Amino acid sequence: MDGDARMPATIDEYIADFPPDIREKLEAVRAMIRKAAPQATEKISYRMPTFWLEGNLVHFAAFRNHIGFYPTPSGIEGFQAELEPYKNAKGSVQFPLDRPLPLELMERIVRYRVEENLAKAARAKRR
Repeated sequence: MDGDARMPATIDEYIADFPPDIREKLEAVRAMIRKAAPQATEKISYRMPTFWLEGNLVHFAAFRNHIGFYPTPSGIEGFQAELEPYKNAKGSVQFPLDRPLPLELMERIVRYRVEENLAKAARAKRR
């Protein structure tokens, strides 16, 4: 991702700026998130594709050597053992471009985040 690039207004615009092989991976991530969280809405936040459901659900982005996936710290913590093969930090994980994306694992993380966000929203409404 080029730091000087224009700010995309939509996820379609974001994805269109990449070469075909990267677009394919980004579209696969987007489709997986839509499947796991059909009620979530799309937007651009922090210059990245973002899915929103009662708050931030997950971000993703393409970089020179990896796809960054940002399911918040709880999404990383809940799947730490399975994410061990990948470079990860408090709220992010890097999936190398030269390896297949672990879409099944990513989908389970998104579903976990959906449950988490919906439960948090329900608790807030009860207050």
